[in-house]
Amino acid sequence: MDRRAAVSGVFYPGRCDEIEKMIAKFNSVMQKHFKKKKLLGGKPRAIIVPHAGYLYSGYTANLAWHIAANTRPRRVIVIGPSHHYYFEGVSVAGYDRFETPCGPIPIDKAYIRKIEKYFPVKFLPKAHAQEHSTEVQMPFIKHYFPKAKVVEIVYGKTDPMVLAKMIYAFLKERDNLVVISTDLSHFYTLEEAKKRDNVCLNAVLKRDPALLERGCEACGMTGLKAILYVAKRAGLKTELLDYRTSADATGDEKRVVGYMSALIG
Repeated sequence: MDRRAAVSGVFYPGRCDEIEKMIAKFNSVMQKHFKKKKLLGGKPRAIIVPHAGYLYSGYTANLAWHIAANTRPRRVIVIGPSHHYYFEGVSVAGYDRFETPCGPIPIDKAYIRKIEKYFPVKFLPKAHAQEHSTEVQMPFIKHYFPKAKVVEIVYGKTDPMVLAKMIYAFLKERDNLVVISTDLSHFYTLEEAKKRDNVCLNAVLKRDPALLERGCEACGMTGLKAILYVAKRAGLKTELLDYRTSADATGDEKRVVGYMSALIG
């Protein structure tokens, strides 16, 4: 049983060669314009990435994925919010494989059984079937980690501490890379979006989830709070990689969406 690709050809190209061309272009731009060259050799334990269409946030996300490739994890655990199906709690995808235009990615069902043993999770197929926050990460995983397995986690209404406890356990294992998927503010003017998003960026820089309450808006707020709590408790460093808005792609400054990527570890 596969987790079928629901937004292929919409959020990202539906053909593998087109995905590879986009990633190559992102990396070319990175080599020319990314100023924090020292970070390119980093080995993060976790990353924060956006989940909009690649035309809008692909470059921002790719920065984190490109650097995370240095870690060569056996397992990539992608954690994202549910956008299409309301539920309470945390759902872990119990499929066999995750479909991508570049071929399937095996899902680590043995590890999922381990998660189910120690944490209050369930498998709700409706929570995963159309979820783009996790799906848009899979082509990057297929590209940068061709031998890795994945675990897809989608959360509904839940206490951030539930996720934090899970993430803390995941990061104890060096074979794991944890991925927190979130976009930032939605549909404000560019000026207002930057004001609100700067609150989020400051919270990440200071590893302080409490600062998020001062005006940050993020669709993946629960995951963001969880990873910052873990980073602070575990003494992990945070590094911002990129921030931009949809206005950078469209030129429309009246209704924008904010995106960031960051390294944890």
